[in-house]
Amino acid sequence: MQNFDPLPQQSLAIAGTDARFPVRRIFCAGRNYADHVREMGSDPRADRPVFFSKPTDAIVESGAAIDYPLDTSDLHHEVELVLALSQGGVEISQQTALGCIWGYAVGVDLTRRDRQAEAKKAGAPWDAAKGFDNSAPIGALTPAELCGPKHAGRIYLSVNGEVRQDDNLSSMIWTAAEIIVFLSRSWELKRGDLIFTGTPAGVGPLKPGDKVECGVDGLARLYFSIVSRRS
Repeated sequence: MQNFDPLPQQSLAIAGTDARFPVRRIFCAGRNYADHVREMGSDPRADRPVFFSKPTDAIVESGAAIDYPLDTSDLHHEVELVLALSQGGVEISQQTALGCIWGYAVGVDLTRRDRQAEAKKAGAPWDAAKGFDNSAPIGALTPAELCGPKHAGRIYLSVNGEVRQDDNLSSMIWTAAEIIVFLSRSWELKRGDLIFTGTPAGVGPLKPGDKVECGVDGLARLYFSIVSRRS
């Protein structure tokens, strides 16, 4: 029987240090800014958030050059606040949810919009649209003890110096704490989980040659570029 070496643990940089945050799982909340819900043709007054996931090896760190993905001609950017959990549980209460957050980062939920449209039409899962290679660029984490809870603050994304998404975290339909509460009703959350919290309006296409910068007030900025697919 062949022996296999263990796969490396996926992790994220922690701003201002050489330490790394070990990642267990990536959850994503959809439809969490009213204007974005409307621009995607839906009603923002949904009863509960929509959740999907990404594989941990989709993480790309700041400064990367990302190959234009396979199987799409309509790659879109979606800037988001990302939560990193130091503890979890099931049926977490509103009062204790914020205490589960170790830190925050800015991330981008890269989306194959054409594949998502096909999935919506067919009533099919979103895996091909959301969970593809290199689909989760994430900046360095800032500990919550240094930046405080992120209830408000500018969130933005620019492409080649042109601002495309520009809003405030206070515009979220569900707060970070409420998202944790909802998630913990369906999954047992644990240390190392990351949660993308939804994107504001202004999502749009990316093409090879584009340079992306995005940020959230008080957090390390995220930079990456899209390049033509290399063989």
